[in-house]
Amino acid sequence: MSVGPRHHYLINLLVLCSQALSLALSQRERVIRKDTSATCKLLRYSYIKGGDMGERSDYSQVVELLRAESEAIAKAASRLQVDEVDRVIAILTGCKGKIILLGVGKSGIIAQKIAATMISSGTAAVNLNPSDALHGGLGIVTADDVVLMLSNSGETDELLQLLPYLKRRGVPLVAIVGNLKSTIAQRADAVVDASVDQEACPLNLAPTTSTTVALAMGDALAMALMSAKGLTQDDFAHNHPAGQLGKRLTLRVADLMHGGEQNPTIPADSSWMDIVSAITHFSLGAVNVVDHEGRLAGIITDGDLRRSLQRINSAELTFANITCDDLMTRNPIVTNPEMLAFDALRLMEDRPSQINVLSVVDGGGLCVGLIRLHDIVRSGL
Repeated sequence: MSVGPRHHYLINLLVLCSQALSLALSQRERVIRKDTSATCKLLRYSYIKGGDMGERSDYSQVVELLRAESEAIAKAASRLQVDEVDRVIAILTGCKGKIILLGVGKSGIIAQKIAATMISSGTAAVNLNPSDALHGGLGIVTADDVVLMLSNSGETDELLQLLPYLKRRGVPLVAIVGNLKSTIAQRADAVVDASVDQEACPLNLAPTTSTTVALAMGDALAMALMSAKGLTQDDFAHNHPAGQLGKRLTLRVADLMHGGEQNPTIPADSSWMDIVSAITHFSLGAVNVVDHEGRLAGIITDGDLRRSLQRINSAELTFANITCDDLMTRNPIVTNPEMLAFDALRLMEDRPSQINVLSVVDGGGLCVGLIRLHDIVRSGL
């Protein structure tokens, strides 16, 4: 990714964050207009006696403060410089070790979240408490690492104390600060301007807008790194094996299908009674019909059997004149063992007439199993 694309990519990510806040506000406003009795009870504060905060509705306060944070992110995006972005991304992508994130107080919490985002998106990162670092935790930092400091003032005592020790280790320093003239900014190898005009706090004291902008900057950097490294969906899935997201990206048909001895198969010349016996034995609601080489010839479901009773007279049943050829669905919709279970689910549902089972056929054309809609849903997808 060249300089220009890096710069525009980061700006676009920040703009997306700003637009997301604006969209949330617009949606909330539409709800309020539909129900004029609804009021937001999230904020009931006015620290300044006689101030106008108490005179405005709770809803208007929330909207105003969210707009302030949205605008602050947009302003941060507009201030980014091409050479600044290029230098930061070059240092981070060139890291041979891990990215060490440092922050104190609210900035420390933001640093922890940024570290978690980087880790999940393919970048080795560690959140290090500055106080712990000064008492032995600094041992985790090596010359192959990069340090990313977060400080709104750029003069945080604990971080300033760490600067000479980090310099001795020859560790590159990237800073996300709200003051470009601060000590941390002046000593950093690369700086991201996360300054804000004012906090959302009515006293302009509690870190609110500044931490929101810092978080947006961190997320943008993490995503830019993810893009620069060419992380694929499969790579992402390896970092998210649990939960619905992880299962959608990792769980495959082979993990859920009924195969081996549990593969419900019958020969193509089986009688009606053989079909009934097989469906009853496997209790999966269907059987795969295979030829003498084990290749799929068709599928018969219990629904096919019920429908056959409506059109077959008792004499035919008695003399077993009905075989698989008369009942099976030829060339059925199939899946393969390596298909994602989520894709198999969509294969069953995203069609005019939904189906509940799929035959599983391998690359050689052999029928290796059967998977049910129930099996996939039960897995958590």
